Amino acid sequence: MNGELFLLAAAVIVVISVLLSKVSERFGVPTLLLFLGIGMLAGSDGLGGIHFDNARMAQALGTVALAYILFAGGLETDVAVVRKVVRPALTLATLGVLMTALITGFCIHYLLGYSLMASLLIGSIVSSTDAAAVFAVLRSKNVGLKDPLRPLLELESGSNDPMAVFLTVGLLELIGDPGRPLLSLIPHFLQQMITGLALGFVMARLFIRIINRIKLDYEGLYPVLSLGWVLLTYALTAWFKGSGFLAVYITGLVLGEQNFSHKKSLIRFHDGIAWLMQILMFLTLGLLVFPSQLIPVAGQGLLIALLLILVARPAAVFFSLIPFHFSFREKHLISWVGLRGSVPIVLATFPMLAGLDQTHFIFNLVFFIVITSVLLQGTTIPLMARLAKVDAPLVRQRRYPIDFDNSEAMNLRLVDLFVPYGSQAAGQQILDLGFPKDCLITLISRSEKFIMPGGSTVLEEGDVLLILSSAENLAIAREILEKRKEEMPTGV
Repeated sequence: MNGELFLLAAAVIVVISVLLSKVSERFGVPTLLLFLGIGMLAGSDGLGGIHFDNARMAQALGTVALAYILFAGGLETDVAVVRKVVRPALTLATLGVLMTALITGFCIHYLLGYSLMASLLIGSIVSSTDAAAVFAVLRSKNVGLKDPLRPLLELESGSNDPMAVFLTVGLLELIGDPGRPLLSLIPHFLQQMITGLALGFVMARLFIRIINRIKLDYEGLYPVLSLGWVLLTYALTAWFKGSGFLAVYITGLVLGEQNFSHKKSLIRFHDGIAWLMQILMFLTLGLLVFPSQLIPVAGQGLLIALLLILVARPAAVFFSLIPFHFSFREKHLISWVGLRGSVPIVLATFPMLAGLDQTHFIFNLVFFIVITSVLLQGTTIPLMARLAKVDAPLVRQRRYPIDFDNSEAMNLRLVDLFVPYGSQAAGQQILDLGFPKDCLITLISRSEKFIMPGGSTVLEEGDVLLILSSAENLAIAREILEKRKEEMPTGV
């Protein structure tokens, strides 16, 4: 295939992938499955006939793609919301992932007869979750989740990938060096996590100082600067033997909480980059697999997927959340939405490059497990949320006719806040709410319409308020809106 024909084929595949994403929204099919399917159709066993068998290139592309996806996820995370669920989310992202890997590994060992180390390796590869697929399905079905489930799942999925990477790499090192003691992994784990956390925070603060002080002559260079900064953060952290994935996620998380120049435009830019990375990564991984090779592993893959879905994930969730106040229904839903995503497929290339999976058996097995997880769990999440009675009206992100980009001289943010159902603010005039004086409601989105507010405007349940405020007063406004009617003193 010559260069022009290759570019044409690549462009057509990307464009078709984007256009078919509407199918995902309409029918509730996770985009992950859609993009993987397109890649498989374009591969040597499909209609495209493109032969691709380069695991090293797929791993490199997957690593870069995941770095940008995690950074964008951190950048768009509302820290004020997820702060309430930090402890349970991090417990799930560490202890929960470890338990999932161990339970899955031991089940594989005793039921299928694989060696213990190989079984634990497979368990580690499939131990992380992908919440992006979950929320895409919920959004397509107009289903939301009650607090604190959504922020909990967002933070867990964004922070559990480093643990899965560590377990996979650590087990590969133990398999390659059988004489190495298991306890030697503990200092390595601490170094990875501490270095990742520290450099992620430092790189975020340094980026803020640079972008607020530098005056580039061209606006288009700011996104280029941020692109390079993400790769620099990942590579620098990896060079210091830290978790690069954790570092870029923390960098995005810290930047999302702070004010800096061109923040709004950079968030939009990285959202687009994250989507592009997802498409390229899934297409590449779809090309790497040979569908004809999935048939021999189908039986074992289905068994492992069911063990993961029905045994390992629920056991890990219920045990990890013992110290926290979650109901049985909430724990059940958290267990069910533990979809496997792109990370297990990328991690499945590690044994191939280490020379342990020369027949691609582990890769094909993991690929089948991921597809089974997406099909079984992904398509039934809205039903499970309703059965567990933890569903809520979906609050979609609004597009407003007003834009605001902060500068170094202002400590202001333009954010949208939701008036919850049952809020004491519903039915009251804005001037009676007790908002701080410099907390300005600039626009109200209600029933697909925009309202220009005044002091006498009465708020309704489900309103989305576009508020211009400092971070301190924003917290006060959020507290006022989230106060329930039953919390109001008698006579008010």
